[in-house]
Amino acid sequence: MDDMNELYYQNPYLKEFDACVTGCAPSKKGYEITLNRTAFYPEGGGQLGDSGTIGMVAVTDTRRRDGVIVHCTDAPLPAGTEVHCKIDWQKRFDHMQGHSGEHMVSGLVRRHYGLDNVGFHMSPDGVTVDFNGVLTDSQLEALEQEVNDFIYADLPVSVAFPSPEELKSMDYRSKKELSGKVRIVTFPGADVCACCGTHVARTGEVGLIKFISMSRYKSGVRIEMLCGRLALRDYAVKNKQQQELSRRFSVKPYELPEAVRQIVAEKEAAEARLSETARKYFALKAAQFPNSDGLVTVFEEDFRPAEVRKFCDGLVTSGKAQIAGVFVPAENNGKKGWSYVLCSRSVNMREAVKTLNRNLNGRGGGDATLVQGT
Repeated sequence: MDDMNELYYQNPYLKEFDACVTGCAPSKKGYEITLNRTAFYPEGGGQLGDSGTIGMVAVTDTRRRDGVIVHCTDAPLPAGTEVHCKIDWQKRFDHMQGHSGEHMVSGLVRRHYGLDNVGFHMSPDGVTVDFNGVLTDSQLEALEQEVNDFIYADLPVSVAFPSPEELKSMDYRSKKELSGKVRIVTFPGADVCACCGTHVARTGEVGLIKFISMSRYKSGVRIEMLCGRLALRDYAVKNKQQQELSRRFSVKPYELPEAVRQIVAEKEAAEARLSETARKYFALKAAQFPNSDGLVTVFEEDFRPAEVRKFCDGLVTSGKAQIAGVFVPAENNGKKGWSYVLCSRSVNMREAVKTLNRNLNGRGGGDATLVQGT
């Protein structure tokens, strides 16, 4: 930053520039090229590195090593080569929207709820932010509305390098103690933070922020969110899915939740009736067997594993067998065979199943009273 050959700080909207190759060295995944000046942002502060082209060479990533910006490329370029460079602008602007969105969210969470951002990760598919405390669903909903209000207000975003004296009197976010030249990024009314990343010039350029999920993480919460183009893309996908479901169930889109609730209730009722029918069937089936202290094997068809387990256990507990085995036809990878359940209260089934599997090419296991497999 001090050398001011980092063009992304002078103009984060710079998409193309000319430079001279100052070095090139092989790396594990290709080559690392250095330039006398660059607009490629190196990964840092939670923001991903830029990609693009240097001349005819593809830049796959940009990193900072020992204070030097290196461009990870798929081919070499000799030192002294004059090159025209292009940033993958869509990727960069996605990063600018996501990083700016994260700032506004983190600043408002700190202001309203006193929680700190303790983790920020950006990926090609979105942003996650970790906070050192818990938020409620209603707080998250209010937060989303407020941060979008800041976006709609289209406020200017400012970048400054305060003097040490000015910095002492400022209330700003920072994860660590800072010294030397400190870059402060301000989103009016939402956030003031020390940051090395690239940001939009006005809040309106973020477009939209949508929270996708919130989950407990360590002693706080993790929020997954989408910003700008990625949020719009997500909406388009989900809207298409909603339309397909709406047509499938012959209801209006906003009636889908109630339609799904009804379908689930009907499914649960049908399963309950099926289970009751299976119970009655197995009771009649078990009544056909005399009480026995030996082995009883039964072959059935088209019953679910849970029902088969109940039937097998019922044969033992009702005194119809010392050991009961229930077998149902099964197929795996084109091979036909049987699914089995074996149970007993007096014989260790865990040991017995080892012999069964060994002799009949079986797989499965369980505890001392009940085993199952194929």
